[in-house]
Amino acid sequence: MFNSIRGRITGKHAEGLWLCTGGIEWDLAVPLIDQAELPPAGEEGRVFTWLYHREDQMKLYGFSSGKRRSTFLELLKVEGIGPKGALRIMGGITQEELEAALEAGDLDRLEKVPGLGKKTAQKMLLALKGKLARLDGDVQGGFYGDLAEALMNMGYDKRAATEALSKASAELKDDSGGAERETQLLKRAIVHLSGTRES
Repeated sequence: MFNSIRGRITGKHAEGLWLCTGGIEWDLAVPLIDQAELPPAGEEGRVFTWLYHREDQMKLYGFSSGKRRSTFLELLKVEGIGPKGALRIMGGITQEELEAALEAGDLDRLEKVPGLGKKTAQKMLLALKGKLARLDGDVQGGFYGDLAEALMNMGYDKRAATEALSKASAELKDDSGGAERETQLLKRAIVHLSGTRES
């Protein structure tokens, strides 16, 4: 199954966005917060995907990063939360706020998320506390993991290194592996970490 789709964002709407690539326009269900993090309509973007498939329904979900997708999949493990519910939850609270609320056991904050009642919020705390902060959805395994470790050995924070590699990966159109791509990813990640841009 595909990991992500890269193409031109042709439009955004309340429940998702349209992404055109290779003559095909995909209709993806995307949380509002992820839509805001992705480029505006008319520009190229990379959307991390997950396919929901049942006998009577097939729907493609999209996210701004691999970690956001991993968060969505973790939410689906909570009793009482389906794809629509998870999408609504993620559209009503940022990744950082969600992680902080779960780590602190802040039930009041979770209850303020649209579509999230007290009972479901309690189930989320029990099921997900301590899990989301450990997700590395953008950089996992392969040379991504090696590059993250290399950046940490250079003194960079793990989270910052992961985010920089994610941005670098999104900028490179060639998604294949190999030494050349690894070198380009590392260079671009360092550029992001240093706060400068290549000329």
